[in-house]
Amino acid sequence: MSSLNIGARALNANLAALQVIGNNIANVNTPGYSRQNVIQQTSGYQQMGNGYFGKGMEIATVERSHNAYLTREAQMTGSVAAADALRYARLQQLESAFPTGSAGLGSALNDMLNAWSDVASAPSNLTARVVVIAKGEELASRLRNTASQLDALQRTTQQQVEGAVNVINGLAQDLAKVNTRITESQGSGHTPNDLLDQRDQILGELSKLVQISTVPGDDGSVSVFVAGSQPLVLGARANALAAGRDSTDTSRTALSFVQGGVSTPLSDAGLGGGELAGLMRFMNEDLVATQNLLGRMALATATTVNNQHALGVDLKGNPGQDFFVAPAAATGLSAPGNTGTATVSAAVADPTALIASDYELRFDAGGINVVRLSDGTSTPVPALPAVVDGLTFNVDAGAAAIGDRFLLRPFEAAARNLQVAIGAPDRLAAASPVMVTPGTGNAGGLSVESLYASSASANLTDPVTITFLADGSFTATGLGPGNPPPDNVGPPASYNFKPGQSITLNGWSLTLRGSPGVGDSFSIGASPPGAIAQNAGNGTGMLALRDLPTFEGVPLSDGYVSLFSDVGTRVQGAEFAADFSGQIATTAETARTNVAGVNLDEEAARLLQYQQAYQASAKFLQIAQSTFDSLLQTVGR
Repeated sequence: MSSLNIGARALNANLAALQVIGNNIANVNTPGYSRQNVIQQTSGYQQMGNGYFGKGMEIATVERSHNAYLTREAQMTGSVAAADALRYARLQQLESAFPTGSAGLGSALNDMLNAWSDVASAPSNLTARVVVIAKGEELASRLRNTASQLDALQRTTQQQVEGAVNVINGLAQDLAKVNTRITESQGSGHTPNDLLDQRDQILGELSKLVQISTVPGDDGSVSVFVAGSQPLVLGARANALAAGRDSTDTSRTALSFVQGGVSTPLSDAGLGGGELAGLMRFMNEDLVATQNLLGRMALATATTVNNQHALGVDLKGNPGQDFFVAPAAATGLSAPGNTGTATVSAAVADPTALIASDYELRFDAGGINVVRLSDGTSTPVPALPAVVDGLTFNVDAGAAAIGDRFLLRPFEAAARNLQVAIGAPDRLAAASPVMVTPGTGNAGGLSVESLYASSASANLTDPVTITFLADGSFTATGLGPGNPPPDNVGPPASYNFKPGQSITLNGWSLTLRGSPGVGDSFSIGASPPGAIAQNAGNGTGMLALRDLPTFEGVPLSDGYVSLFSDVGTRVQGAEFAADFSGQIATTAETARTNVAGVNLDEEAARLLQYQQAYQASAKFLQIAQSTFDSLLQTVGR
């Protein structure tokens, strides 16, 4: 009987091995499946008079090929790769909103500024004036369209964030259920391989959405933590993430962790990797930075053009009005914990000093601080109103309490709301309120290139006479206060002269070319009303804006370059990060599958091995049965 038992057990064990191999082959393409192996062990021995004889073998269990370290590494690297890949894809969509060439914002901006050249050449030509207005409309339209594309991208990203949060919560529920089933199966003494594969599959899908850390429990379950230490799954209990509106700025999406009805805000930086982190980084960093750069371009352009246009005179002799609809001051958004009654705002003071950033106004016990959120720079101010980074921060009403915080986004709506204010060509202020008259005794070596009002000075139209001295410098009489001091103390006090370099005094800018002679003079004063139709001084001033350093030293005409280069740099950096992290994730996943994956060549060899073992066991059983039958026949006689 012992031989029959040995043969029967061997036959069953090898058949079980063949079944496991067949299961491996059947699941070769099943996601998350780990190769399974039959673990065999000896059935012990029995003592007989002439020694110890083995009792054959039996199946101990069926276990899966699994390496916890490689699995965890594949999950973590896959999480980072998913974040980088999704951010790169979103940035590519963002980049498509900023074309180059004739369809770009840079072309529209330069077309508007260059259109003033025809007005400067023929100030009474209404057609040239209509072209300027049309080019302004084109620029405003492109800025609005680009802003609407960014808004649409923000909305779809918010929807994608909400969808990712819902999937994460669903996976957390599934994981809690699998944990329960694994815990219930622990008493059997065998490993529930398929349940463990299912759990690893869920963990893998979770890690692609949000970076997780896992802690195994004594009962076989696993707990999952997100955002550092928030327990998304604790054994058989699942908590949840939530995506809602930011408590300060309702246009933004904020994440929170919900446990037992209590909501805890989550920081974007704490998410680590995963598609959710990539979406939040794109939405709250890349998209916000681009919106601010676009808004700064619109706000600086509109304010600069309006300021210069207001210094001119239109065909009816009226002072220039706003060319663009004046951008409204940005209203501060009150933090939820504020206890004061203040309302605050930020308006443009100097369009050439603007920094593309959001700001936070803090009323601390030690004073008032203006914090630039793009880099964390904090500027203390003694009181409000105060000018910081070209913006005037002001308390419009009420009073702030210590600890109050206000978020100000001065550039967020600038491009979205930009409109041209001028509709009639005769309202275009191309004329200058000041005129220059060369002295009758001038030698003729100097010529007037341009004269236009450059700032709103109270002494703009006061009569001023400049006279050149023998050393090439000049004196100026009739100047008002606030002008730069003379370069040479004298006597007489004089200013140095360089041909082609503007002379800026009393709020006007005069450019002369050539070589001055001793006694050459030029008189600057108010333009007579009858000369307005042929006066194009302010048209020349508008043309001069092209070279005005506006965007951190970049000329106004090149403002689009800084915007486009920032977007391009972000795309290139994201592409490199996505490629690099993708390669690391692929390597880690390959190492995991080398251990846990099904190799058909190996399974074929094992299939042949156990097939032969099964046939040998059957043959041994057949011989044992024949021997036993012969013994019975012999004894029975």
